[in-house]
Amino acid sequence: MTGLVLKLGPQERVLVNGAVIENGARRGRFSVLTPGAKILRLRDAIHPEAANTPVRRVCYIAQLVLSGDAEPDAARIQLVRGIEQLSQVFTDSDSRQYLDRATEDILQGRFYPALKALRALLPREERLMAASKR
Repeated sequence: MTGLVLKLGPQERVLVNGAVIENGARRGRFSVLTPGAKILRLRDAIHPEAANTPVRRVCYIAQLVLSGDAEPDAARIQLVRGIEQLSQVFTDSDSRQYLDRATEDILQGRFYPALKALRALLPREERLMAASKR
């Protein structure tokens, strides 16, 4: 059996093709067999008002694709442009690896792994923002 396997914690919510699904009281696991299903873990979701930094904005665009609220082709252009801008700030090798991975995933239409790679930059961005305020 192939497809996406989701492992959910108790009461964890996930958005599947526009429907919010909540897990029960115990850990659960299910397989999504339909290719192209729109899936987003709500614990990973960024609310629109929280998309207020460069990395968060790029993550939010990827999230819109996963939730089915943006067309992949249009979002792909925005995401690649956003990653190009981020690459001018995140110049260390670790950050570059995350950006390269996200770019490759986006070009291959794998938006969830791209979101995961981009989210790894959030703590780095927070540190940079905090340092610039000093």
